[in-house]
Amino acid sequence: MENKILVVDDEKEIADLLELSLQAEGFGVLKGYSAEEALALLAGEEPNLAILDVMLPEMDGFSLCRKLREKYTFPIILLTSRIASIDKINGLALGADDYVTKPFDPVELVARVKAQLRRYTKYNSSPESDRLLTAAGLCLDLTSHRCYLEDRPLELTPTEFAILRVLCQRHGGAVSAEELFHEIWNEAYYNKKTNPIPVHIRHLREKMGDSLEKPRIIKTVWGVGYKIES
Repeated sequence: MENKILVVDDEKEIADLLELSLQAEGFGVLKGYSAEEALALLAGEEPNLAILDVMLPEMDGFSLCRKLREKYTFPIILLTSRIASIDKINGLALGADDYVTKPFDPVELVARVKAQLRRYTKYNSSPESDRLLTAAGLCLDLTSHRCYLEDRPLELTPTEFAILRVLCQRHGGAVSAEELFHEIWNEAYYNKKTNPIPVHIRHLREKMGDSLEKPRIIKTVWGVGYKIES
């Protein structure tokens, strides 16, 4: 089945470039030039991934991302000319899975799309025997992509769910931020300064209502990484 990508950018040239680049790789494209157009498109069809420009008119990409996360779990890539680290942190905190700055290489962006789709498919196609993971009061249903903390449902992004899955599968073993990055994004290049894993970990702790100073679920192993004890 053809994967469909939602592309939302108010710059027609960029939206058209993305459309051509994605179609050349066999993707279907749903294209809009505003958040309102994107929401109208979603009323008729759900994509497998969304690429959202941050600087949209009226409702910006951050707000659209937040709204999409109220209903959808597909991966979201934010696209923007803003390069401040706080913008990246805000985007990831709102539920985005990746962040690409303009000007961008279409080939690289398509590679990121493929990586996100591979990860999302991988973490939603587990054998029935491996359907449930439990640790530290968490229960992850790998089939429905749902997570519960002591019977309380947690609304997670695909990346947040993937992080919990990797940590739970290690049965208390520590996993470095670099290893998590490679495991989840399946990319060879790693930059410690721009690795988004710490931001996702912080956001997970906030959603769990866990202490940021002395967390009881996702624990920091100083100089090593993170772990969830079985």
